[in-house]
Amino acid sequence: MNPVPFRSVKSAGPVRVQIDWSTVRKYATRAAVVAAAAPVAAAAAVMGLERVRRQQYPLDSPFPTAPPASTEVDDTTATVYTYGADLYAAMLDAIRSARHQVFLETYIWKDDEVGREFKQALADAADRGVEVFVVYDGFANLVVPRTFYDLPRGVHVLRFPAFRPGLLMLDVRRSGRDHRKILVVDDEISFVGGYNIGELYATKWRDTHVRLVGPSTWELRNAFIDIWNRWRTPDLPMLQDVGSPLWLPRLRAARNAPSELVFPIRGIYLDSIDRACSHVYITQAYFIPDEDIQAALLAAAARGVDVRVLVPERSNHVVADWLARGHYATLLRGGVRIFLYQGAMIHAKTATIDGRWTTVGTANIDRLSLTGNYEINLEVVDDGLAGQLEAAFRMDESNSRELTLEEWQRRHPLTKIAERVMSPLRPLL
Repeated sequence: MNPVPFRSVKSAGPVRVQIDWSTVRKYATRAAVVAAAAPVAAAAAVMGLERVRRQQYPLDSPFPTAPPASTEVDDTTATVYTYGADLYAAMLDAIRSARHQVFLETYIWKDDEVGREFKQALADAADRGVEVFVVYDGFANLVVPRTFYDLPRGVHVLRFPAFRPGLLMLDVRRSGRDHRKILVVDDEISFVGGYNIGELYATKWRDTHVRLVGPSTWELRNAFIDIWNRWRTPDLPMLQDVGSPLWLPRLRAARNAPSELVFPIRGIYLDSIDRACSHVYITQAYFIPDEDIQAALLAAAARGVDVRVLVPERSNHVVADWLARGHYATLLRGGVRIFLYQGAMIHAKTATIDGRWTTVGTANIDRLSLTGNYEINLEVVDDGLAGQLEAAFRMDESNSRELTLEEWQRRHPLTKIAERVMSPLRPLL
């Protein structure tokens, strides 16, 4: 029989309570283990169920697409891509036309037909004397053989560390990834957005990228040089920035650098949502807003703004889906409309507000992206680009269904329990 942690001790005076601290510690430890294990066990269970479900119902349904569309933002031409095959053709054409320099930074770079085509284009550019610099994330590509990244002499390759010290302490700021996707060619053409490099993304995922042609390419060039010089190893050359005579406040790159405690992307979202007077259209792959962003969306809806959030009904990260659903009741009760993308993965990270303000980039609205990863988002104040992103949003809406508060309240009680059990995992995502 286990001893009780508290027992009375007889004495001539008042009753004294003697505490068996070893027993208290034992029970406290057991409780902590259970509390920590419960959300992990629940996450493992839903991942197992989703694996079975995905075999029966894969995320491979066709979805609406639009051809690339361009608009002028002062002296820069901005082109929106909503289909991977179109984007890859433009990126490869830029690399194959490079005369002086190529900067490529990507989160995932798969060893498949598309990945090898990019690899060959970079090698060919180096062969004709172009300076080529590549950054890829080590952790995101652990399943890819390291030999795939053995590029020919003349291609400088930086592997962002696969494991960082903060991982052991679950410190996202010191363990986050290089989640950016950037291509800069000859200081004239640049690309940024949500697309990684691989066959899957070419035709099976819906995502958004932007190409810049003109002086605003400096925004992405400068971003690449900063991360290269911050993380390069001694055997890699230092890159020199050339500066920019152009000051274009209507088109800027916001760059999260967690190791340097720089987090502007969250700030641009909060500022722009607070300004909204007409409508807010947000598209996100993984939507787990913090208290301030959720409060800003609810405040906008309360003052009559049409707030819409479009997310995948099922994403490639089922745990993120469940954590996102923990916010649905509050958002729906507060007047925020939620649209669930059907049959395929939507991976875009975009927003447009009042037909004027737009952001396109790599950051999700979750803690990992906004405070942990290296991320980059363009912030553009331009009616033309906002109109294009609104057209893309309406296109995606046509492949979505709206989730109502009544439907959400009718979900199974076990679903509600699972959401609560897994909620402690939110700070990790």
